[in-house]
Amino acid sequence: MMAGELRAARLWPGDVLRVGGVGLRTRPLRAFLSALGIAIGIGAMVSVVGISSSSQAGLNATLDALGTNLLTVAPGTTLTGEQAQLPLAAEAMVSRIGPVQAQSAIGRVDDANVYRTNRIPAIETNGIVPYAARADLLTTIGGTIRSGRWLDAATGSYPATVLGSAAAERLGISRSGPDTQVLIGNRWFTVIGILQPAALAPELDSAVLIGWPAADSTLGFDGHPTRIYTRSPDSQVEAVRSVLGATANPEAPNEVEVSRPSDALAAKQAAGEAFTGLLLGLGAVALLVGGVGVANIMVISVLERRAEIGLRRSLGATRGQVRTQFLTESLLLSALGGAGGSVLGSGVTATYAAYQDWLTVIPVWALLGGFASTLVIGGLAGLYPAIRASRLSPTEALANP
Repeated sequence: MMAGELRAARLWPGDVLRVGGVGLRTRPLRAFLSALGIAIGIGAMVSVVGISSSSQAGLNATLDALGTNLLTVAPGTTLTGEQAQLPLAAEAMVSRIGPVQAQSAIGRVDDANVYRTNRIPAIETNGIVPYAARADLLTTIGGTIRSGRWLDAATGSYPATVLGSAAAERLGISRSGPDTQVLIGNRWFTVIGILQPAALAPELDSAVLIGWPAADSTLGFDGHPTRIYTRSPDSQVEAVRSVLGATANPEAPNEVEVSRPSDALAAKQAAGEAFTGLLLGLGAVALLVGGVGVANIMVISVLERRAEIGLRRSLGATRGQVRTQFLTESLLLSALGGAGGSVLGSGVTATYAAYQDWLTVIPVWALLGGFASTLVIGGLAGLYPAIRASRLSPTEALANP
């Protein structure tokens, strides 16, 4: 009667969890290392998705702050492949376009290099380019000053300059002031300001900006604009874009390039998303490797615990109950790895987003999907060992422990 009662006994959910956790409690180091493989795969996937989403949120915040209605006009190439040039009247003609609300320009100053001192070899220009700049440039592009101030009507007529963020770094200048000077051409210019990185005008990062009148009087600037920036209402951007080339250079509209800087940022984000897909694939491979590790551990566990299996079977445990025990152990192992991986991936995302000054965004679907995938991997990994354990007969298991 006693044996009949044991054979008829049922395992309740609490009993299943307690019995399934025996292997984890008795071999904690092995369980930790097995769960670590799962955690690395899930952590990689969650962090990749989280960083990509945070990057997208950062881009959207940047575009919301700077706007997507900035258009630029720049010279292209002639039919013979030479560098084209915008007419002197290009700015005035562009300003006549009705929907254009604001415009500004820069003009490259040729034959004038920038140096920190006059002892630097002439060939070491560090890729720094001097530009003449209009006084309203900063407001038009939505730029900000990191140190000092921007050029105005007064300073724009004197040997004063504002450095782009990268130009300042290459010159070894961290702050502006009356005692900070750079050599442009054969003249010393006082650094009155340093810009923050310009998201919509990256060409300014490596630029040294001089007032338009000062560039003309001290460096022999020819007055031709190199790039014209325009702002229009969002609803009119495409209409303005369609006529900018012909307006800026009516005689040769094919020699004009019109671009929308926000499109470049979006393209950069799209390239980043393609890279994200590759990293997700690598995370999936890591997760699969972790699953194989779990399967391997479970097979070894079955071989090591033959005596336990035989004893349970002899006391009345059914094959289904033994199978459930080892399948539950595999699922618990994978669930621990999945939970640890979710925490790890979230932590990596939050840290990197904070470093980049982004809003931390971790999609719920990434966390839920990652955890669900660990259960699927765990179930598949534990299925064969569980079936193998359930097929051991009590006499065989006890005779060959």
